[in-house]
Amino acid sequence: MSEFDYDDQVIVADDAPQDCRPGCKAWVVGVFENHDGAYFKGFPGGVVYTIEFEDGTSIEIHESKLRRLD
Repeated sequence: MSEFDYDDQVIVADDAPQDCRPGCKAWVVGVFENHDGAYFKGFPGGVVYTIEFEDGTSIEIHESKLRRLD
């Protein structure tokens, strides 16, 4: 089960890699609970999200690197 859902607002965790933009606000635009394929092999097990930042760019990021925006 995923911790976040589509359109949830999140903050990238401070301990995320720099290219993931730690501390930045984003919105969940994709949820991958069951992910297969070569692209996802670089992520640990668990849920991976596509998040979109305020400037319109997006990335895939593991659930452990996100925090709910209060």
